[in-house]
Amino acid sequence: MATFGKAQYIKRVEDDRLLTGTGGFTDNLARPNQAHVVLVRSPHAHARIVKIDTAEATKAPGVVAVFTWDDMAKEGCGYLAFPAMFPNADGVKPNLTPRRPLAHEAVRYVGEAVVAVVAESRAQAQDAAELVEVEYEQLPSVTEIEDALKSGAPQVWKGAPGNAVGFNRFGDAAKSDLAFQQAAHVVSLDITHQRLIVNAMEPRAVMAEWDGDRLVVHIGSQNPSVTRDTLADAILKMPKDKVRVLVRDIGGGFGMRVGIQPDESVAVWAAKVLKRPVKWRAERGEEFAAATAGRDQLHKASLALDKDGRFLALRMEAFANVGAYPSPAGIAIPLFVGPKVTTGTYDIPVVDLRITCVLSHTATIGAYRGAGRPECLLNLERMVDTAARQIGMDPAELRRRNFVKPAQMPYTSAMGEKYDSGDFNLFLTKTLEAADWAGFAGRKAEAEKRGKLYGRGLASYVEWTGAMVLNEMAHYEVRADGKIVIWMGTQGMGQGLQTSFTQLASELLGVEASRIEIAMGDSDRVGGVGSMGSRSAYIGGSAVLSGSEKLVAKGRDLAADALEASVADIVYAAGKFTIAGTDRGIGLGELAAKQPDKRIYIENVNSVEGSAWPNGAHVGEVEIDPDTGRVELKRYTTVDDVGRPLHRPIVFGQIHGGCAQGIGQALLEENVYDRETGQLITGSFMDYAMPRADTFPTFSNTLDDSVPAKTNPLGAKGVGESGTVGSTPTVMNAIMDALWPLGVRSMQMPATPHRVWQAIRSAKG
Repeated sequence: MATFGKAQYIKRVEDDRLLTGTGGFTDNLARPNQAHVVLVRSPHAHARIVKIDTAEATKAPGVVAVFTWDDMAKEGCGYLAFPAMFPNADGVKPNLTPRRPLAHEAVRYVGEAVVAVVAESRAQAQDAAELVEVEYEQLPSVTEIEDALKSGAPQVWKGAPGNAVGFNRFGDAAKSDLAFQQAAHVVSLDITHQRLIVNAMEPRAVMAEWDGDRLVVHIGSQNPSVTRDTLADAILKMPKDKVRVLVRDIGGGFGMRVGIQPDESVAVWAAKVLKRPVKWRAERGEEFAAATAGRDQLHKASLALDKDGRFLALRMEAFANVGAYPSPAGIAIPLFVGPKVTTGTYDIPVVDLRITCVLSHTATIGAYRGAGRPECLLNLERMVDTAARQIGMDPAELRRRNFVKPAQMPYTSAMGEKYDSGDFNLFLTKTLEAADWAGFAGRKAEAEKRGKLYGRGLASYVEWTGAMVLNEMAHYEVRADGKIVIWMGTQGMGQGLQTSFTQLASELLGVEASRIEIAMGDSDRVGGVGSMGSRSAYIGGSAVLSGSEKLVAKGRDLAADALEASVADIVYAAGKFTIAGTDRGIGLGELAAKQPDKRIYIENVNSVEGSAWPNGAHVGEVEIDPDTGRVELKRYTTVDDVGRPLHRPIVFGQIHGGCAQGIGQALLEENVYDRETGQLITGSFMDYAMPRADTFPTFSNTLDDSVPAKTNPLGAKGVGESGTVGSTPTVMNAIMDALWPLGVRSMQMPATPHRVWQAIRSAKG
């Protein structure tokens, strides 16, 4: 077999259909007799539902049905149960509410779905929704972490006194206290990780159709089989084989499309009850108000150093706002996932971490690209840069002094996480060279001549990948026409998986890429947990590798029989089996045609040994106008260790996208609720700023594949979220570097012109 990654990279196989408008997005689907759902949503952050009057809506033109939760419950609709995953600090597990498709008795955030209107057309459903009358009794609400934890704060759920819904602790408090007592230097920062809206290009959409005694559900989901199981078990109360989930193209996932959200399930349930196709598609405003959001954490972090700048201990108390209805991801990310990278690339011997999840009258927090790791790495990298300034040391040298060394690999961190490989100093050195670290002084002087402030930021990062599920499927089917179909449990959502896996399989089997089809998104054919946690390339790719090997092994047996030769004499190359030393052979397609079912089929599930740890370093430079506070990102450089990349252009695209989202958080994005009323202030693109192409300079990205992962046969490490982990602290460090000489010592995200301008004015008195 060919050695992967050495051939000419193929053109993206997804692009033709996407660029020509023939992509298969859910909202493009239309069926005869299709009805449309529009959801009536709460205008209040917290209120008791006194009365719902649907009489006028029911009589409106084109209306098929109007449903409340009571209607759905009478018809046997279920809900998403969510038992507490972690106890609170007092050892008692909170009693958490089910997440119903429609609100029951009360609403607990602006945008919660209350009534579903089904009509023959979307316009008719929208008109009828305006006729639904809901009487509310407004109740006190709380949206901020600090307010939710105050004594006497409004309670989101009776079963969660004090609004706490989970606590976790890591490390050794006594050893940490001793280290801080003995420290020569201590750096402490309070950092707010603001709430972010996912804002995928494609809003959420669902189209469900009744097919005899079976439901077929079309949805943009990152994990079709998990979505099928949730719908069947929790919502529909049907056998799994009576539900089929089909996923076509997805205009971005970013964690929001993991599983199914309660409001998405309304259309599916309606299709079951009405026995006809039913479709729902969110308006952009609904995505702002009701889709799962990201981040929203408050961290109080401290780093202890000795007189030589060596790290002694890390201490952190963190609070995570999980919204009104906790999700498994919303709880697990701050309490379990994010802490995995708390010590970063450094040999920090002692940690003391305390993390609490907090309820509020806001939309549910879920996974968002990076999922906890950007928060923890931002804390650490901000403190390292601050420590370097406080003790007068070059920030690169301070990092070098504390890096985990290659000789320490495999290295077990103070968090108990095992890094299998990594050369953090190598990647820092390469990044500094690529960024022209030595030339910074000249660029700074030139900017200052123009009256600008100029700063540079550095971040070293390590990323945990795998999503805690280390196996994946890749079933192979060779057809009589020579086509090779590979059924994958991973799910493409814009990140180019079909291209990457086609490239890999083409090289492994030595056949033209045009003969390979990567098939995903059909719960009848695929299993696994789908795509999340940057697991697809190294876990899914390893399944492609093992599947190719099994296909060749089975094909050799079949070819030996077809050619009447010994298996030991059969060799394989370029899609053909040949008797060694002769010109007698048979191609894969011809061999498949000789089989009873006219195909060769291999079922293959492969496991890797452990998590992978992509890493690298970022350097960014910013210019700030002191009169307006405007921050302009002038230069941005990364050198990344993703192990062995499957398709370099795809990897660079992933790095670009991750950096864009991380930089967007640093400079622009912030989802804001009114503190008094709980109303969503940033409910549209008029109020929520998103990065654009002109936000960024030309990225300088380099890959170095000299340190492959040891946990999988490909040596790949994952890349989907790395950019978000490294970019946010890099930009914030650069801003602080520019403002530090003015006396600015603290800056929360996003560093908007107004916030930066205020910091400059405050520093000047």
